[in-house]
Formats: sequence, structure tokens, C-alpha cells
Amino acid sequence: MTDDIGAAADRPLWKKLWEFPLLAMIVALALLIGTLGLTSVAFRNLPSFGNDDADLAFRTLLGVAAVVAMYKLAVPRLGRQRKDDLPLSGSVTDTLFGIGIGAALFTLMVGIAAVFGAYRVLGWGGTEDMLEIFLLTGLVAGVVEEILFRGVVFRFLEEFAGSLIALIVSSLIFGFLHLMNDNATVWSSVAISIEAGILLGGAYMLTRNLWLAIGLHAGWNVTQGFIWGVPVSGNSFIGMVESGLYGPDWLSGGAFGLEASVIALAIATAAGVGIVRQATKEEGHWVRPVWLRNR
Repeated sequence: MTDDIGAAADRPLWKKLWEFPLLAMIVALALLIGTLGLTSVAFRNLPSFGNDDADLAFRTLLGVAAVVAMYKLAVPRLGRQRKDDLPLSGSVTDTLFGIGIGAALFTLMVGIAAVFGAYRVLGWGGTEDMLEIFLLTGLVAGVVEEILFRGVVFRFLEEFAGSLIALIVSSLIFGFLHLMNDNATVWSSVAISIEAGILLGGAYMLTRNLWLAIGLHAGWNVTQGFIWGVPVSGNSFIGMVESGLYGPDWLSGGAFGLEASVIALAIATAAGVGIVRQATKEEGHWVRPVWLRNR
């Protein structure tokens, strides 16, 4: 402990400032958001394939690849505790496991909503929106949002202020940014903050990488939009079935979708708390604030 304090004291001031976690977080966010901005500008000058689906697929894959490349290039080199949260090891198994959990959780919510009359299948849907659902709500939301909110915001807040504060703050930021979505309300943002923030933050804490959280996020979104035809965070799509949500908004989630219901709040939050509790049992997975570590 004394050696660590001495080593910290021996580092030059510029290096202390550069490695400060909150500065690292700001730099990482600037690089990643800047990458998103540059790719969006570049897309305006790219030739069209003459097919909307081909254009969407190419531009989405290119944008996600650019964000991942910037993450791999820069973020593991920021902060004092250097680490890569997108390691090759476990990437496939953890992602697939997360997809399965996300799909199972949302299917359970749909089942409970159906029992209470809040969800009904009205008929067959279609596959017109399949590519958009998989690419935008699955790939983009799963990969890009998890890199930003868990791989940057949560990670560097935790390095400075500990796991609890990182979980609270990253969840609130994640939830309330959903206020920009169609049909969003303050309540829907509170619900997203609690249910998804704890669940996805807990997945990161447990595995100490992003793959499980990516799979959970993607599996949750694709299952609700494509399989069950439920609005994804306020955005409606044509899914495999045509469905309807009925009853009071607190039960059905209203126009925002089941994510704003007490059903999702109860199920996802319980799962998230369970994952966080399991993470606390793993050595080193619950991080104390920096001001308490050297006591």
C-alpha cells in the first residue's frame, strides 16, 4: 500500500492529470462520439447501392466497425488502470449467453403481460422491418451503447468513485437519454434507468468485459421488436406477430412499450440485482471509491 502511494506521488503532474479517470472518460467519449459524427458525415458522400436495405446494412456495419476500431485503438490506453473490455476470449460464448438471457427475460415479461390482459397477439406480422430491427436495435444499441455507457462511463466512474456511484450515475444517464425517443416520458426514463441500468451494469461488473452486456441488450431489443412486435423503447416496428398493448400505462407501458411497465421494472430489476449481488461475491468485482482504497 505504501509503495502504491509512493509510486503515485513520484509520477509527474501531467501524467497524474492525463491518467485521472474522469478526464479519461471525457477523452474517450469525445473520441467515440467524434467517430460517430465523422462517419455520419462520410455517409452523406457515399454512393448508394440503389437498395435501401443494402445501404442501411453497409452504413450501419461501417459505423459500428469504426466505433469498435476507435475503442480498441484508444480506450484501453486511457486511465491509470489500462484494460480492454472487448477481449477476444469469451466474446462468442458470453455474447450468445447474454442474447439468451435477454430473450428469456423479455419473453417472460410478455407472458406475464398476457396473463394480465396487457398484451395480445392480434395476428401475423411480417419481416419488412427485420433488417432494421437487427441492425439498429440489436447491433447498434447492443455494441455502440454498451461501449459508451458501460465501457466508458461506468468503467471510468467506477475507477474513480467506486461501483455503487458508477452504477447509479451511468444508469441515470443511460435512462434519461431515452427521453429523446418517440413516446418517451419521465416515467419511462426512470424505468429504463432502474431496470436496464442495473441489469446491464451488473453484467459488466460480473464479467469485467462488455460481451455479456452486449448480448443482453441486443437479445432484449430484438426479442421485443421482432419476435413479439412490441415497441422498442418507444419505437414501433413490424414484428413476426402483430400485437397490442392494453390497460393502464403502468401495466402495459403504453405507447413506449413494455419497458415502461411495472412488469419489466420488477422482472429486469430483480435479475439485475441478482447479477450485481453475484458480482459482489467475486474478488475484486466490487470496487470502492479511490478515496477509500488506501485506508
